[in-house]
Amino acid sequence: MMTKTARTGRKQKKAEANSTAMLPMPALDGEHLDISMLETWLWDAACAIRGATDAPKFKDFILPLIFFKRLSDVFDDEFAGQAKEFGDEETAREVIKADHEDALKTGRRPIVRFFVPHQYCWDAIRNHAANGELGQFVTDAMRETARLNPDLQGVLDIKDYNERQSGQRTLDDDRLALLIEVVSRHRLGLKNAEPDILGRAYEYLLRKFAEGQGQSAGEFYTPKEVGWLMAHLIDPQPYRTVYDPTCGSAGLLIKCRLLYEEKHPKEKSRAPKLFGQELNPVTFAMAKMNMFLHDYTDSTFQIGDTFTKPGFAAEGAGLRRFDYVVANPMWNQDNYDETLYENDQRKRFEYGAAPSSSADWGWLQHISSSVNDNGKAAVVLDTGAVSRGSGSKSSNKEKLIRQGFVEADLIEGVVLLPENLFYNTPSPGLIIVLNRNKPASRKSEFLLVNASAYFVKEKPKNALTDEGIAAVSEVFLRWETREKLSRTVTLEEVREADYNLSPSLFVETNDKTHHRPLARVLSDLNAARDSRQKADSALDEVLTRLGLAASERQ
Repeated sequence: MMTKTARTGRKQKKAEANSTAMLPMPALDGEHLDISMLETWLWDAACAIRGATDAPKFKDFILPLIFFKRLSDVFDDEFAGQAKEFGDEETAREVIKADHEDALKTGRRPIVRFFVPHQYCWDAIRNHAANGELGQFVTDAMRETARLNPDLQGVLDIKDYNERQSGQRTLDDDRLALLIEVVSRHRLGLKNAEPDILGRAYEYLLRKFAEGQGQSAGEFYTPKEVGWLMAHLIDPQPYRTVYDPTCGSAGLLIKCRLLYEEKHPKEKSRAPKLFGQELNPVTFAMAKMNMFLHDYTDSTFQIGDTFTKPGFAAEGAGLRRFDYVVANPMWNQDNYDETLYENDQRKRFEYGAAPSSSADWGWLQHISSSVNDNGKAAVVLDTGAVSRGSGSKSSNKEKLIRQGFVEADLIEGVVLLPENLFYNTPSPGLIIVLNRNKPASRKSEFLLVNASAYFVKEKPKNALTDEGIAAVSEVFLRWETREKLSRTVTLEEVREADYNLSPSLFVETNDKTHHRPLARVLSDLNAARDSRQKADSALDEVLTRLGLAASERQ
């Protein structure tokens, strides 16, 4: 039981939450939240505890709390249904606990999605005194819930809400209590927020954190418009698989699934299965949370370095192969040397070792090896990936690998993106589309698209427009050359360009003044002078016959 002092303290925290975040009063159980309400509320929750530069530090505290709130509210909804069925709460609690324990042993699906112990439900967290033990209580609640739900291990239990740096709490109880009170403002149960809406709000919050993180944001977030374009380019079909070897917060995978559901609203049970691997444990946890919030519980994730220890291996020496791959690996990674490529047990690098200064074409070879014989991939990389080494007389490893891809007809197209879209760089970036089964009509052809003009200026970054997404998707579908946007080029043209696949080399987007070479200009002037002299001579001859002297002619 809470003491009078503890209750007074909690009331004070609630008052501070009202004053600081200026949020609406707690929602009724039946209130249905839309995306705008959720976005505003979640960002205000973040602002309740962060300073101007604190977003990177507190992201890891805020996201698990929101996720746990959803788990707890959904459990409460499912528990209420069982209590109604059995007639009282005590019986329902005993049945749910016994069923959950049996389900863990037998592997069957339990009657509730996730089991949250009563002593650690959200109300228990909200009403725990901020007396120096709140951080430990929240940590215990999440770790015990993860222990009872193996799917949540490594997801819900990674954050210590009692952690210290230099002897001081990173997030003290007072600020933690304030955050908990703000998060408590809305229910996130089954009747309050659809998985898609909640998932979209979660992605919005990730984007807002990315805006505050600058250079480090690219580790976990790809601009949503770029993700939608990639989904359109691969266009997932029923019963397929989609893989992201550098999945970050899983946004690219989720957009592939959402696009499928948008195009096939009556066939959601046939939706593609999602697979991902992520190196960073915190980002891996965010990806799993993102999947659970979207209710994509059939997804599969691995943690670890995909380059050195790919998590989806086939029997023998190969890799598991998927129908589609989407990826935004770190650009120009310089932490892999040649020995990794030469000693690779999975035989991924048949076209050669990428230079130690950039693993871009190492990633493309891993991705190509992960695509089945009918599969496609869309990969975001630095613009230099398609041009480095071209035009040089000296040997270049990237150009040689790129040449191997071109000659094997693995590349379907390249899309140049607008500049300043990505949070970790102002560079434009591009999407390389791989296709292991190009239609006969497209063999030995490549579609190069210059979409650099399709953006709107926003703060802090530009945004790819819906018009741009539609235009690029359409030219790929129709495989067409379109003025100031796209051009199909032949294998011979790519060879003549020394395997430079830069869209800007083949597609101009602006009305430019074309300057002819000086030598040609001088040659044309000489030819004009010669023609003038011949014309003058012919005129003199005619006038002479007419008896007019040169002086009279002048």
